Amino acid sequence: MKSFRDAAKGIIYIFRTQRNFRIQAICFLLVLFAALLLELSLSETAIVVFAGGMVMVGEMVNTGLEKLVDLIKPDYHPLVRTIKDISAGVVLVSSFLAVIIGLIIFLPKIMELF
Repeated sequence: MKSFRDAAKGIIYIFRTQRNFRIQAICFLLVLFAALLLELSLSETAIVVFAGGMVMVGEMVNTGLEKLVDLIKPDYHPLVRTIKDISAGVVLVSSFLAVIIGLIIFLPKIMELF
């Protein structure tokens, strides 16, 4: 139970302190709502949930790495900048992939409405 409480503290921390995470969480909820409205299949919904979840996981890892390198090297260092850029790149790539997956799954459903 302590592990679950500690994990919950981490999720609460990132939700309270990271604006991008809150934006991603809201977008994720909107996508899930759209999945319900458009009656996605179970497998389509699973793919959408996985893609959105990976964006949020990426943001959490990015924040964790940023905090770690700030602790280890609080002063500016080019390698710290590189580490932060790479971890931000993880979020960007996962976001692009999630958008592509969303387009592949949602676009045909939306086009059926017209």
